[in-house]
Amino acid sequence: MRVRWTSYVGVATVTIPASPHGLTRKSVGSSGLSVLGVSASAPMTVLAGGVIATFATAGVLGVPLAFILLTIPLLLVSVGLVAMSRDMAHAGAFYAFLARGLGRTCGLAAAGVALVAYNAIQISLYGLFGATVAGIVGGTWWVWAAAVWVVVTLLGLRHIELNTRVVGVVLSVELAVIVLFIAASVTHPAESGNNMASLKPSALFANGIGVVLALTVAAFIGFETVIVYREEAREWRAVRRAALGTVLFLGVFYTLASWALTVVVGPSQIIDAVRSPGSAGLPFSVLETHYGPIMSGLGQAVLITSVFAAMVSFHHVVARYVYGLSREGILPASWGVTGGSIGGVPIGGSIVQSVIAAATILVAIALDADPFTAVFALLSEAAAIGVLLLMIGASLSVILFYRRTPARPERWQWLIAPAVGGVALAVILAITVLNITAVTGSTTSYVQWLLPGVILVAAITGAVWAQVLRQQRPGVYAAIGYGLPKPLAVLDRSLSHLEL
Repeated sequence: MRVRWTSYVGVATVTIPASPHGLTRKSVGSSGLSVLGVSASAPMTVLAGGVIATFATAGVLGVPLAFILLTIPLLLVSVGLVAMSRDMAHAGAFYAFLARGLGRTCGLAAAGVALVAYNAIQISLYGLFGATVAGIVGGTWWVWAAAVWVVVTLLGLRHIELNTRVVGVVLSVELAVIVLFIAASVTHPAESGNNMASLKPSALFANGIGVVLALTVAAFIGFETVIVYREEAREWRAVRRAALGTVLFLGVFYTLASWALTVVVGPSQIIDAVRSPGSAGLPFSVLETHYGPIMSGLGQAVLITSVFAAMVSFHHVVARYVYGLSREGILPASWGVTGGSIGGVPIGGSIVQSVIAAATILVAIALDADPFTAVFALLSEAAAIGVLLLMIGASLSVILFYRRTPARPERWQWLIAPAVGGVALAVILAITVLNITAVTGSTTSYVQWLLPGVILVAAITGAVWAQVLRQQRPGVYAAIGYGLPKPLAVLDRSLSHLEL
């Protein structure tokens, strides 16, 4: 299939590998998008793992306040991302945004970072899943990781609508259990008259605040994936509602959950409690105390399904990035194949992600790597650095793109919100990098530069590939970030069998 592109660099004819239909348009609404965004954040995993680890590592009481403060810049950045998604419906969202705003070289640098970051966070969850199930049920971690790999791989080959239903059921149970935890905690405070201590500024602005910010911002990672489904969304407003709603929901929900933990344990006792052996079971012990042992078991089961839902969500994100890049000739054509029983599934990208995940797990097994400290902690932190960098770059792209575009949204959307949010995230990124060893729990000094180095290498690789394309395949280079012309897409899922 040959497509003629007209852009400010001239006219280019480029061969685009794609199915006749591409991704199925108008197949996901705001509720489905919200499910994918929230589940990627893995709320129960954040409560039972992230929140407790933040209290224990930083030794700071003001974790709930940190969630409130971080919600503000993330909302501001989301405003800019949503505005740009209106004019750029692309499966490789950050790649397209930076390509159109900062230039093609920066766009491919962002593509390299996105592929590494989202693969890293998806694969890291295999280590967390295996270690969690092995700790609860028994057995070897990689056996459980291999089992869930099969399930995720099969779901990756099915339409996104089926996946949103599966993940939606899992997420509904997960959120219901956390709500029960919050209710039990708030109605049974350990101390009287001191329950709001964790929300006071003095509780956060103390030694250890850098670690708190670095850990809590990682809890939000996943909300930004909503914009990846812009091509498949029923309308742009669905993306806007889901993206902004997901950030706000996560901010409020994590604030309540972490505050409830301080209430039920006691603000004056929470730090010592989370540093004691068995602290990871705190939420489940609260559930067992107030609802019985069955609810505690359900909470542990929800922890497992929470990780599973996040794995599925990030798998689809990687599949779409691979599809978007292959469609433009940047990656091999076979990786951009779509299919499925009703069409519209990026099966090429899905298979690529599954193969990369399997290979990484095999390497971890061969090296006898610890599934939590080596696989989960290191990979997830590298992913957090990469995603933060992408959001900062996208914020700058929004400003530069609309600055030279006559038809632009309101000044608040394209300039003020992304500028303030981007600067705030840049500060948080610097704090995260400076506190890497504390965040990952590693005692080795090389981790300080290894994780940022991985992201830097990914960006450089993408930038170098852009220059290769510019010299050897100028048609492909000219089409970077422009996606597939809409006439080749279908109107909606009900017409997916028709070629227009």
